Amino acid sequence: QVQLVESGGGLVQAGGSLRLSCAASGRAFSMYTMGWFRQAPGKEREFVATIRWSGGSTLYADSVKGRFTISRDNAKNTVYLQMNSLQTGDTAVYYCAAAYGRSWKTNRYEYAYWGQGTQVTVSS
Repeated sequence: QVQLVESGGGLVQAGGSLRLSCAASGRAFSMYTMGWFRQAPGKEREFVATIRWSGGSTLYADSVKGRFTISRDNAKNTVYLQMNSLQTGDTAVYYCAAAYGRSWKTNRYEYAYWGQGTQVTVSS
């Protein structure tokens, strides 16, 4: 069982930056693949980024590649999403998720545990 709590969302102007954090409780955090997803009003929840258990391998959605960076600190049971050059299209609720296994996972249905989400609003 893993519990996830996101923080760090807020209101930022276009071009600005935010860093989201996801604190995990429970056993064997380092054994999970972690991911970030987002959901804008009226849209499906979409994949943003994923990181393997070791932290050395990451994968991004094309829409955020080069602007967002996912990282993890297994000693702190925390995963991060650094978001730079934010655009109005990045406005959404951002969710942290944990999946069994060690490979990248981009499909939300592969994730067993979810946080409650944190709102990110980018103004023009």
